[in-house]
Amino acid sequence: METLIVHPNNKEQLNALKTFMKAFKISFEEKEYDPQFVAKIQKSREQVKNGETRTVNIADL
Repeated sequence: METLIVHPNNKEQLNALKTFMKAFKISFEEKEYDPQFVAKIQKSREQVKNGETRTVNIADL
């Protein structure tokens, strides 16, 4: 079976999805991520977008 990852845009969509899945007896799990961790990931993505990365040769490791 496949796993779906959904990204609701707001609380209303989230609640509607939960209600739908419960009505159809679709199992799901909820996870909350540490806001500091999420901020670090977003910052890293911005750095990549802006070309603020460096390349390391495997031989130099």
